[in-house]
Amino acid sequence: MTIELHTLSNGFRIVTEHMPGLKSTSIGIWVQAGGRHERIEQNGIAHFLEHMAFKGTKTRSALQIAETIEDVGGYINAYTSREMTAYYARVLQDDVALGLDVIADILLNPVFDPAEIEVERGVILQEIGQALDTPDDIIFDWLQEAAFPDQALGRTILGPTERVSAFSRDDLQGFVGEHYGPNQMILAAAGAVDHAAIVAQAEALFGHLPAITRSPDLMQPAVFSGGERREHKALEQVHFAMALEGPTYRDPAIYTAQVYASAMGGGMSSRLFQEVRENRGLCYTIFAQAGAYEDTGLTTIYAGTSAAQIAELANITMDEMKRAADDMSAAEVARARAQMKAGLLMGLESPSNRAERLARLLSIWDRIPSIDETVERIDAVTTGDVKSFAAQMAGQAGTAMALYGPAEAAPGLEALKARLAA
Repeated sequence: MTIELHTLSNGFRIVTEHMPGLKSTSIGIWVQAGGRHERIEQNGIAHFLEHMAFKGTKTRSALQIAETIEDVGGYINAYTSREMTAYYARVLQDDVALGLDVIADILLNPVFDPAEIEVERGVILQEIGQALDTPDDIIFDWLQEAAFPDQALGRTILGPTERVSAFSRDDLQGFVGEHYGPNQMILAAAGAVDHAAIVAQAEALFGHLPAITRSPDLMQPAVFSGGERREHKALEQVHFAMALEGPTYRDPAIYTAQVYASAMGGGMSSRLFQEVRENRGLCYTIFAQAGAYEDTGLTTIYAGTSAAQIAELANITMDEMKRAADDMSAAEVARARAQMKAGLLMGLESPSNRAERLARLLSIWDRIPSIDETVERIDAVTTGDVKSFAAQMAGQAGTAMALYGPAEAAPGLEALKARLAA
């Protein structure tokens, strides 16, 4: 594998990784603008903009964008996260230049046709409705809001219906002008790539763009406040999600947080799965995960259970988290480390995952740490580190909780925090 980096004079960064034996390439542009870069009146506009990128340019209609990629057997897509928006395609190696041309076209030449804005507004409103009808989806938006109330990081990526219903062409163009500068973009490609050819094409497409200076107030610093959101509804299950404040993605402790989350709820052998599901039969789904942002992080637990069993499930979850600080074993930690490494290495057999990794790491570190370096950091996490982290989670971290469904019998957040810290 060969990773190569290049930065244009305007700050536009290009990173590629050649993967021998592949006949295809994943290529995309990651823009360092997401939900947390929105002002409150803009909530949902980053996601709306992502949708509008495919609705026509000065040279291609929406249908032509799709046909251009699909005529050569490729696919094109996009997503919006809280810190990034990505536009990417997967094509055969002979069509890499075509794929990049289409991606550049949708980023640089969108027409934002008013009629198409209205059509896509309807699509997004349906997407919001679908999310509200999917409890194990919307619960995480509510958990985020409980963790970071009245902050951009706590607001939903889709945005509220009243905001989405009001966005105009000027609003979309304004957000692009504030955030879509070349120095906020990373072009990442992995697979059958020719680095020099991609750099030359990127220079022709993006080299003329002036760099932008974003106002510091366009990303509000995160403050984990914590709290509880409880939405009662006549569902079959109570959906339970809890988040504890964790390390940022630049904090070395993020590896400990990820090992801890894997040991607690990362698979069938994890503590929560074994105790809550296998031994007690209280749920079908339960898991834990650790995520991170530039200035904060979340260690999250989710489960779904019946109204009659939610109190028992919540209390046992707290007990297992507390117990981990005392008796987390070396075997559990070794298993969690092995799961993390296997997940990393298996995932990197995909050029799409490789390109995603390149963009994400370059945005964080302004370099690409080697896979060996990442594996070494995972291997360096000790049983003592995990037990100390578990104690921190039980006794010191901020806490947020969201409940959705017939949740009348669920313990309150303060009662669970007291049980966890006891």
